[in-house]
This record gives sequence, C-alpha cells and structure tokens, in this order.
Amino acid sequence: MHPSIEFRDLGINYDANNGASFASKLLQYPFKQIKHRCALANVLHEIKPDITVSMFCNDASFLPKIKDGSKKVLEIHFSRFKKLQYGRKGLWALADRWRYRADARIAAKYDKFVVLTEEDRGYWEGLDNIEVIPNARSFSFESPSSCSAHQVLAVGRYNFQKGFDMLLEAWKKIDTTGWTLRIAGSGEDLGPVPANVITGPSADIKKEYINSSIFAMSSRYEGLPMVLLEAQAAGLPIVSFQCKCGPKDIVEPGVSGYLVAEGDTSALASKIKELMDDEELRRKMGSAAFKASERYDIQPIMNKWTDLFQRLS
Repeated sequence: MHPSIEFRDLGINYDANNGASFASKLLQYPFKQIKHRCALANVLHEIKPDITVSMFCNDASFLPKIKDGSKKVLEIHFSRFKKLQYGRKGLWALADRWRYRADARIAAKYDKFVVLTEEDRGYWEGLDNIEVIPNARSFSFESPSSCSAHQVLAVGRYNFQKGFDMLLEAWKKIDTTGWTLRIAGSGEDLGPVPANVITGPSADIKKEYINSSIFAMSSRYEGLPMVLLEAQAAGLPIVSFQCKCGPKDIVEPGVSGYLVAEGDTSALASKIKELMDDEELRRKMGSAAFKASERYDIQPIMNKWTDLFQRLS
C-alpha cells in the first residue's frame, strides 16, 4: 500500500505583486507572512505531523516557531551563495546581503538542515545540524553513449546563470571542423551563433544525451546541476566550470571529466578540444562517468531520506 498525498492550498500568493517596487513589496510582505504563519499553524495542529519539511521558501523564517510537536527540517536546493549571485543593484543588493546573512541564523533553528553537496556544507560555517542529501538523477540508460558522434552537448535555460555566452566564446577559440555544438534549451536570445551551433528546445532530451560525445557546462552558479547528473547517466565525459556549487561533488577531474576555473573560457576550450581529438579518452572518461552515476540513482538517495526521518522519529 502506497502512502497517500494530500495537498492543502493556504491561499497565500507571494507572486501577486511581482514586478512591484521595492517599497511596495516591503510593505506587503509582513502581512502575508502573518497570514501564512497563522494558516500553516492551523494545518499543522490539525494533522499533527511527525516531521515538517520546509523548502527554504517563505515559511522558513517562522516554521520552527510553530509548536505543533513535529521535528522541523529545512532543505535548500541552491547553494549558500544564491542570494549574492543574483547580481542585483541598489536597495535590492542590500536586501540580498541582509537575507544572505539571515539564512544561516534561520538554518540554525531547525532540527536538521539538508544541503545538496559536500562543497556547500563547508560554506555554512558554525552549523552542526547539516545533512548532505543530493538530488537523484532524473533518468538512466542501460548502456553509455558510444562517444563517437561529433557533437558537444549543453543543456539549460538561455539566461545569465547558465553562461552560454562564455561557452560560445570558448567554442570560437578552437578548431571545431566536423563538430557540432548543441545547446538544448530556450529563453533569452543567445545572439548570433556560428553555423555549427544548434540551438532551441529538444523534443527528446534523452536522445540528445545518448547521441552526443561530450557534455559542456558553463554556468556561473548552481546548486546541484541536474544536467551533470543526466550527462553522467548517459556516460558522457564532462567539461565544466568549477562554479559554486555541484561540479566538485559530481566530476572527478581527469577520471570522469575536467573542471576548469570559473570564467576561464580558454581553459574550457582547451579541455573540450582535448576530448574532441581523442575518442578513446572520451570513451574511457564516459565509462567512468556512467559508473559514477550510480551514486545518484533514486534508491540510494531515498535511503538517505528514510534514514534521516527514522533518526528524527
């Protein structure tokens, strides 16, 4: 018998004033917080859960104050530095720095605080309630890519975070004759791209992975990039910026791929070219990536959650 899932809509719409001024949001937010806390407290006292989990959203600051008897767990799907990486200016920048400092104080109030990577654990100094539980890979393959197709793959939304402008800069630095760069995604305009660069969404992303030979990631920041888990599941060697956070936990340099300094497009180009020129190396690294992907299968990840809940019960 499978456990049941019940949804409760508390009717708190924090997005209703998106695009409003800083002053407008500042004035309205406290009233929404009061309404939210009261509604959530009523539900928790009604259903009496053993464990309550916050996804570090708008309930994070007040959930531990609700004395319903449940253990409180906080989970973050980004890194310690997310709010600083928005790159906003003026009053918004001040607000982001204040919230960054407040995050550690909030996390300390929970029975357990779950982060995605060992790397990120090290950035939350002074907290002794941290558990590391990564995301699970979203799919798997029976066998790895042959790594014989002359295609480099990148996947993600076309925005500042994903850094495809830097990937295109790296691509222009090398001789790509006979090769194609496929950037599967949608979003903001990438601007002009070379003839051997294919853009746009994919109707079958698994096919994109298995029909590629190298995976490239040029992100400026991440939490735990799912695209790297997917690339490893397909048995692709990875070339990635060592951004905060995720690549350090996933890629073993020189074994399953390469990590280069964040923003170093010349190094990114060099490592992509090295793999382009050596099919045997691609297959060797791809095989190592395929094996490493087993760590992120759904079952071992769910076992970590089950173990955590059992220890809290």
